[in-house]
Amino acid sequence: MRYWLLVACLIALPVTADVFTYIDAQGNRVFTDRPGAGNAKRVPITPSNRMSANPTAAPPVAAGKKNEARAPFHYDMVRVLIPEPDATVRSSAGELIVSVTSEPGLQRGHRFRLLLDDEPVAEPGPSPVFPLSDVDRGSHHLSVEILDEQGRTVERTANQPFHMLRISLAQKRQAKPCAQEDYGQRPECPLKDRPEEQKSSFLPFF
Repeated sequence: MRYWLLVACLIALPVTADVFTYIDAQGNRVFTDRPGAGNAKRVPITPSNRMSANPTAAPPVAAGKKNEARAPFHYDMVRVLIPEPDATVRSSAGELIVSVTSEPGLQRGHRFRLLLDDEPVAEPGPSPVFPLSDVDRGSHHLSVEILDEQGRTVERTANQPFHMLRISLAQKRQAKPCAQEDYGQRPECPLKDRPEEQKSSFLPFF
């Protein structure tokens, strides 16, 4: 009974006071706030939990999680796959297929947007493939953006150069002249340009 009374006294001590314990001459454990009594040893006290004065206020940890949830998603890698950097594309119509990729894959609600010479060339969308046509002859650069649901830029690649070499029909015909059977089959060999077949100079005999 005396032990529990001493424990009650210990609880009643101020939380900021140091508590000591020792065994008295009768073999009883004694708790006190006086360090000089007997061979008293300090008793370690675990800090008490504290409640917020405003119970409706969100705890700091919850606020941290809320801020973390609002952090923008980060892609480890976004780049243009095709054409390769500094590639030369040959097309008489200035056509090419651009392919892009990301790691991890495109997240839900995000969209790719391709830029040619810093100008968007198509509506943003989930497809990583962009067909282009009538690209002017000369050097250009490509870049790709990833947009979120609000149209904000999440990621953007650096500009990647390529070179468009548009071969004219005349150059194609010069490189490979049109044969009689090519007219109407090859774009550079239209039917209207097919020469008339030479007629034989020998008259048929009756």
